[in-house]
Amino acid sequence: MSDHGDEARHDEGDEDTVERAAQSLVQVQHANQKGGLVGANPLGTGRRRFLTWFSVASGGLIGAMLGIPIVGYLLGPLIAKAPQQWRDVGAVNDFPPGQTKVVTFENTSPLAWSGQTAQTAAYLRRQGDSDFTALAIYCTHLGCPVNWQSDAELFLCPCHGGVYYADGSVAAGPPPHNLYHYQTRVVNGKVQILTGPIPTA
Repeated sequence: MSDHGDEARHDEGDEDTVERAAQSLVQVQHANQKGGLVGANPLGTGRRRFLTWFSVASGGLIGAMLGIPIVGYLLGPLIAKAPQQWRDVGAVNDFPPGQTKVVTFENTSPLAWSGQTAQTAAYLRRQGDSDFTALAIYCTHLGCPVNWQSDAELFLCPCHGGVYYADGSVAAGPPPHNLYHYQTRVVNGKVQILTGPIPTA
């Protein structure tokens, strides 16, 4: 009788052990489903997270170091202030007194890909032996190029009817002020214009 009782208690203990093991297994599976790893090393997880962020930060820093010079190369000419330079536009004898002629010269800071657009122009009028007036070709209304009408001794803007006298002062129309002037000088028989950024309107 005692033996039967011992066997019964032994069977009940085995069942309890199996039941506890099953419950533990269910808890482990539930924890894994939530993303928690039973027995995971927290130090290992922290190290992986640090290495991940370090890799991302290093890649961003390297990209910025490579990208900044390229951006500077592309945008530098657009934001840099153009210097002023004296440009030869012809010999003094090429300009008869009292006449206005178009002269062309290169911009002070042309871009490598500018091509013909690196050239700009001005109207040059000889007043006396060494007295010259140089006017920008752009109307001060909206920046359209003006045309010189030698018969009328006037500059006409074809866009909105702006009219200027031979000295560049406003004669009629919407222009808010006179044509812009370049400084001029004569050096060794050559007429020079001081080039630089000129407002177009």
